[in-house]
Amino acid sequence: METKLLDIKGKEVGTTDIPAAFSVEPDQHFLHEIVCYYLANKHRGTACTKTRSEISGGGRKPWKQKGTGRARQGSTRSPIWRKGGVVFGPKPRSFRQYLPKQKLTAGLFQALSSRISEGSVYVIESLELEKAKTSELRDLRKSLNAKKTVLFVSEKTEANFVTASRNIPGFGICLARNLNAYEVLRNEKIVITAAALKEMESRATKEN
Repeated sequence: METKLLDIKGKEVGTTDIPAAFSVEPDQHFLHEIVCYYLANKHRGTACTKTRSEISGGGRKPWKQKGTGRARQGSTRSPIWRKGGVVFGPKPRSFRQYLPKQKLTAGLFQALSSRISEGSVYVIESLELEKAKTSELRDLRKSLNAKKTVLFVSEKTEANFVTASRNIPGFGICLARNLNAYEVLRNEKIVITAAALKEMESRATKEN
């Protein structure tokens, strides 16, 4: 399979081959499981509420048991009182899940295969810029015509590109070794450098 090869200005300068590892049949249920894994691990789990035993006050019985005509009450910190304790409220806990590394890698290439079939993946020569100016990316932004988010995948950190893209809404950058299925699926378009493509191909070969 071949796809267009772009330069930093967004112009087509040739074609490049898509590795066979990117041509796999995506399994929607499997990708759903992978996405749930990443979302669960992003969950901080710090929500916390106080039970009646943790709220200050309420040690004295608000009124005597009988003779007032009102319902009996033992504490002003009862859950049925305003500012009382919370029943079965959230407590800090871990939401982390575990999946084997091989499964996560398979999910990444299934996600990439799915996005390639949609025409949402582009290959670019490199992300090198002479100057760290946002205007340097004007033509590239127009050629991509992305309405939401674009993820650039590179084999190394390009300082000028990171600085220049910082003021462009929806532009993000990720190293090839850190790319995962969730990032591939949540971004509207994926732009991969030629060197990063080769790095990911060798990664797929090692995993298999």
